[in-house]
Amino acid sequence: MAQNTADQPSTEAAKPNTGGESPQAPTKPRVDPIAEAKLLELYYDFISELTKIRIIRYNRLTFAIMTLIKTLTNKTLKGHKAVIFTTVPAPQSQLDRIQEQFPDLKIVTRLQPWGAPLDPDWKEEEWKDTTVLLTATILPTREQAPHLQYVQLTSAGANHIIDRPLFSGTNIPFSTANGVHGPQIAEWIVSTFLTFQHHLKDYWKLQEEAKWKRLHQNPEDAEDTVGKRIGILGYGSIGRQTARVAKALGMDVHAYTLHPRPTPESRRDDSYSPEGLGDPEGKFPSKWFSGGSKEDIHAFLGSDLDLLVIATPLTAKTKNLIAKPEFQVLSKKRTFVTNIARGPIVNTDDLIEALNTGVIRGAALDVTDPEPLPDGHPLWSAKNITITPHISAASAAYYYRLLDIFRLNLERLSQGRDDLINKVNRKEGY
Repeated sequence: MAQNTADQPSTEAAKPNTGGESPQAPTKPRVDPIAEAKLLELYYDFISELTKIRIIRYNRLTFAIMTLIKTLTNKTLKGHKAVIFTTVPAPQSQLDRIQEQFPDLKIVTRLQPWGAPLDPDWKEEEWKDTTVLLTATILPTREQAPHLQYVQLTSAGANHIIDRPLFSGTNIPFSTANGVHGPQIAEWIVSTFLTFQHHLKDYWKLQEEAKWKRLHQNPEDAEDTVGKRIGILGYGSIGRQTARVAKALGMDVHAYTLHPRPTPESRRDDSYSPEGLGDPEGKFPSKWFSGGSKEDIHAFLGSDLDLLVIATPLTAKTKNLIAKPEFQVLSKKRTFVTNIARGPIVNTDDLIEALNTGVIRGAALDVTDPEPLPDGHPLWSAKNITITPHISAASAAYYYRLLDIFRLNLERLSQGRDDLINKVNRKEGY
């Protein structure tokens, strides 16, 4: 009679291992990688359809699951599509670098003027498989782009899109171009201040008249920057690069941020910055101010500033942040005021009055309220003012740096991470 040994212990397995031949590892079931990938893709499509017809919500968990599935399927971003809207042709070298790193990523580029509507020849179905978007103002609806997972803005701020449904009604991560502007805007800030300090505008007028004439016989009428103090309202990437340049010119730096930064770790900045620039460790300020009250702001403004740089985002809290009471505080030192942030942060009427009455020495504005500034507006003729039409961020390197942020965030996306560089805090609005 044959003995059933299925339930009997193996005598071989029962033998102790005496250090000779290693015991054989149990055989794992073989997984078909193609079938596994197809199953993951089916699961991805299933979740996508459920979010599209609103059976489940598209939230951080859904985003994480869908991103993880894509990552497991293919780390080269297979199945992803990037739509890139730029105001000037995107640098081909940067596009090539992105394509080389993510060979399966489909890239669609298109010229799109700031604020202009999409051309009629744009096909609606282009949105359907778009997963990442680089844009200034063009945003689809969630229904148009059901698979969208990440939006890269071309601007340092997000105030112009906070009321758009794709931003306000979803949890899709948005990132800004914070850090792209730092080098060129810092140069604009310092150059306009130095132009004022050395009366260069007056000498340019004399040059146009072909006149060799000294405006001041006393050399002390022109001032250098050594020992002067700069106060930076909003110590982000632009402020930090400005601080670096100011320190190189011998200036003392005071910084102001909304939230306290009492420790070295809290003063670090992890936003994008070109290598070797900015102040990532937060070491340049000799004094750091913070807080959201008028008293906090006035303590900062009253710290004997020779130059005030406004570099804070425009939010409901910062609108009209600098008005008549603040100019009165600045009158102590007759501070020179520079605004490269957003026009409505400064009350225009109060600024004109402060300039014309000598409460402050001068101002340099790359942004105004209203903007564009109408012909004949009294701000044009205010005393000691320099105005440029929102061009301080202009640089041939702009899109090189922006596409570098985009590439780094695509890398994080491919790894299933949601800690994107320059990710917008929806609660704060920037």
